[in-house]
Amino acid sequence: MILCFDIGGSRIKAARARAGRLEPLGDTPTPRDDFAAFTAALAAFLRGHRPVGIAISIAGVVDPESQVMRVANIPCADGRRLAPDLRAALGLPVLVLNDADCFAMAEARQGAGQGHRTVFGVILGTGVGGGLVIDGRLVTGPGGYAGEWGHGPLAKIQVEGLTLPEFPCGCGLTGCLDAVGGARGIERLHQAVHGTDATSHAILSAWQAGDASATRTVAVWRALLAPPLAMILNTVGASIVPVGGGLSNVPALIAALDAAVRGMILRRTTAPLIVPAQCRIEPGLIGAATAGEAAFG
Repeated sequence: MILCFDIGGSRIKAARARAGRLEPLGDTPTPRDDFAAFTAALAAFLRGHRPVGIAISIAGVVDPESQVMRVANIPCADGRRLAPDLRAALGLPVLVLNDADCFAMAEARQGAGQGHRTVFGVILGTGVGGGLVIDGRLVTGPGGYAGEWGHGPLAKIQVEGLTLPEFPCGCGLTGCLDAVGGARGIERLHQAVHGTDATSHAILSAWQAGDASATRTVAVWRALLAPPLAMILNTVGASIVPVGGGLSNVPALIAALDAAVRGMILRRTTAPLIVPAQCRIEPGLIGAATAGEAAFG
């Protein structure tokens, strides 16, 4: 048996996993600024259990060589060698994984990616993330950044007859997909195109109702995301792209992106390629459990 945690900026979710079965153990607030309290929050779930290891999904990137974490929304963990530090404190082997990687693993094993050799999992939530699974194994790459397609300057800022600003990104660069591709990005684009503020929910509801302004915003959004995503799929050869995050709750939006991307890739297919994720409940825990069971035997 292993213990699994899905750690976000506000809550820590816990579960125990054995032989592919996941049993939720509840959740607790995330201590963001106190590492001793952070460790104690995890240790509380150990009581009464004798796991062989701990697997963690966290909203940050871990360097597979140095094991140093970069996690902006949990300052007490940022810059730490989180797995070794937790192993020393808890006395158990610890595996730490990026939450988007865990999402991709969950979809590859139990979701839309079942039966596919190469799965590129995409997160379209507040921002843009991703993870790559090939032959059932996560591909993390140097620094742990493989799959992070939301970062790096956009290839073009002139789309749909518009010249867009290069929006600043939280990673320190400007013009990243992360700044325009998620829910906040749709809001930024709407403001840039029309000069009016609206929530992503309102924009997408209006789009589905046929509103011309919202339709223009979604067309710009799709024109920005489809080319780089098509290039990634040509490069890695993914045959399915499960999409998670808040925007995946609008199937028509994902279908519109799918149609655009399938028109740009070299492989011609009439079957949907970019699809809503199937692991709608606790993909972070599922992915952590899957990776943890492989790591701890």
